[in-house]
Amino acid sequence: MSSRIECDGEVFMVSLGAPGNYSYDWISGPNAQYGFSLAAHNSPPLETADHLAIIRNFLEQVDPETGYIED
Repeated sequence: MSSRIECDGEVFMVSLGAPGNYSYDWISGPNAQYGFSLAAHNSPPLETADHLAIIRNFLEQVDPETGYIED
């Protein structure tokens, strides 16, 4: 199952793999095939508000010049 989620002007495709495993593909991002994954085992399914908070946290870490999370 996949859902398109827009967050702060950015677009992500959120996919549920195994129960509690989510993939976030940054569709509108500057780098093709860039995104992240999350494992939320033993928790109820995430709601849209949860996904938005998780995506915002990711976006806060991204360097606006490179479009990547820098160490």
